[in-house]
Amino acid sequence: MRNLYQIIRRPVITEKTTLQKEEMNKVVFEVAPGANKIEIRKAIEKIFNVKVLDVHTMRVKGKKKRLGRFEGKEKNWKKAIVTLRPGDHIEFFEGV
Repeated sequence: MRNLYQIIRRPVITEKTTLQKEEMNKVVFEVAPGANKIEIRKAIEKIFNVKVLDVHTMRVKGKKKRLGRFEGKEKNWKKAIVTLRPGDHIEFFEGV
C-alpha cells in the first residue's frame, strides 16, 4: 500500500470547485494517476477525519503550450471529486 500523501497530491482550488464545496459539499483533489476510488476514499478519511459518501475520478489531458516556435505540453493528471457527508467539511483557506 502506498503512503496516503502519495495518493492525495494537492487540492484543486478554482472558482468552480469553491462553488461545489459551498453548495454541494464536494471537494476536488489532484491524485496519483494509478490510485483507485477505494484508495482515494481511505486516504481522505484518514488524513482529514471526515466521512466520504462518493468519489468520482477523471483523467485530465495536459494543455499544449507554445513559446515562440517551440511547442510543449503540460503533464496529464488525475482528478478526484469527493462528496462529503453533510456536516463534514475540509478547510483550506477559510477566513483569508
